[in-house]
Amino acid sequence: MFADLGKLPLSNSYLTSTDLKEIEKCYPLRVMVCEECWLVQTENFVEADQIFTEDYAYFSSVSTSWLDHARRYVDQITIMLALGKDSMVIEIGANDGYLLQYLLKKGIPCYGIEPTHSTAEAARKKNLDIIEDFFDAAKAKELADQKRQADLIIANNVLAHVPDINNFVKGFSVLLNPNGVATVEFPHLLNLVQFNQFDTIYHEHYSYLSFTAVLNIFTYNNLAVFKVEEVSTHGGSLRLYAQRADSGKRAQENSVERLVEKEADAGMTTAAFYSEFQNRANAIKEDFNSFLQNAKKEGKKVVGYGAAAKGNTLMNFAGVDSDLISYVIDRNPAKRNKFLPGSKIPVVSEDRLKSDRPKYVVIFPWNLKEEIVEQLSYIREWNGKFLTSVPKLKVE
Repeated sequence: MFADLGKLPLSNSYLTSTDLKEIEKCYPLRVMVCEECWLVQTENFVEADQIFTEDYAYFSSVSTSWLDHARRYVDQITIMLALGKDSMVIEIGANDGYLLQYLLKKGIPCYGIEPTHSTAEAARKKNLDIIEDFFDAAKAKELADQKRQADLIIANNVLAHVPDINNFVKGFSVLLNPNGVATVEFPHLLNLVQFNQFDTIYHEHYSYLSFTAVLNIFTYNNLAVFKVEEVSTHGGSLRLYAQRADSGKRAQENSVERLVEKEADAGMTTAAFYSEFQNRANAIKEDFNSFLQNAKKEGKKVVGYGAAAKGNTLMNFAGVDSDLISYVIDRNPAKRNKFLPGSKIPVVSEDRLKSDRPKYVVIFPWNLKEEIVEQLSYIREWNGKFLTSVPKLKVE
């Protein structure tokens, strides 16, 4: 057992006022680690089509820092692979077109695969070609049979979202051209454990990934990883570069061996590395709850910023409701005027913050802390303070 956060609702299942009258479904959220391959996975999973629904509310373009990250990547990979008008790029999990839009501007042919209707429609409004479906080896074969193979496959923050990870990764080797490259980004399990990022655990994430585990999966599915980079997004992520093992010609860089050694040195291939994680999560929960209870006693108003899945995990694990956090502000119109799953805290616009002038603003998407603090710097006018709870409680 790696972590047990109890029975929680789906983290992105935002509620309407009508939904509040219904009994909310909750599911066990237990995470296990395999001591043979060191893949960390949820014990029981909710079917993907129950999570990635037609009205899925996560839109990547809401974050300006994430858009900057995507644009820089496109500039870099265009040069690295000499992409041009005769190339083909596919993004799996294209969301609202946050990344493909930059390829389109460069005149590089591309299309996306995205299972959620809400985000696919947003991408189409950017004049992007989107296939509205889940991706797996069978879908890859269907596209390959249509001569729609890729010189570059992009999969950012999607690998953890698939219940059958081998079937998903196998699709890369099917859909890549002989000398094609796949780049994959995912939050690094090393950071999740070392920095107590338990709030990134939710039903939408079926796997929590080390480089060691992913390397095994790619090798098993005829893919050779030739390069890996550590990037700062989502609390510390990895970006790996892979090619078909049977036809790719790129030499493996030293970064691959170095990261395998880094994980081994950290103890990631031992059970002891994972053993204290639950206790640290429990301690954060208690500190967070104590702070909110004390603020209430002192008559100091607390609100949240960012109706993020992270926040829903934290609040539901800690048993927080609107009695302790009055409301949560979010820039995404798809979430506003709804209620958070479990806690049933209302989601409102930023205008409310300016009129209420609360003492504390809890930043739930702590990975975007710098962006949010800059955006909300005006709360200093009334001596407002920001609070984050991961990796430990901090008020500033």
